[in-house]
Amino acid sequence: MDGGLEWITIMLMQTDRRAIRCGVGGQAGFSLIELLIVVAVILIIAAIAVPDLLNSKMAANEASAVESMRTIQTAIIAYSSSYPAIGYPALLSDLGSGGAIPCVAAANQACLIDQVLAAGTKSGYVLTYVQDASTTPSSGYTINADPISRGRTGRRSFFTDTPGVIRFNPAAPATAADPPL
Repeated sequence: MDGGLEWITIMLMQTDRRAIRCGVGGQAGFSLIELLIVVAVILIIAAIAVPDLLNSKMAANEASAVESMRTIQTAIIAYSSSYPAIGYPALLSDLGSGGAIPCVAAANQACLIDQVLAAGTKSGYVLTYVQDASTTPSSGYTINADPISRGRTGRRSFFTDTPGVIRFNPAAPATAADPPL
């Protein structure tokens, strides 16, 4: 029997040594150096990812601005077909619903675009619509889309007019003289 107790005592001592080596019986956790290394690695990954994220967001804003201009162009054509005596609308807000629910179409609220777009600001861009009122019915217009903060919400400005060609300028508000997309 003494041999059996001796064997159990040896097994318990070996188990205690393994537990201490694995951190169960002694000091558990990470050292300060290990934590600092983990934080440094996370910061390096963030420094690599954040500029790409911002560039992706600006590209998405630019795509949204171009698509918004196309939507407005389509609504302007529909408006001029619905109200031939007026031609193109006097204001961008004339294409919206005016907040009415349900929307009943009229010359000052055509119900063709949503209220966000009719307000003239969407996805980091300011959309400016100008009717050419030199003739009745109106036969011309211009639309500009400029970033709210160049370099943060978008890099390029966009322009279109009656022919419908969308043009861009990377440094200033776009005009009819700028290259097409």
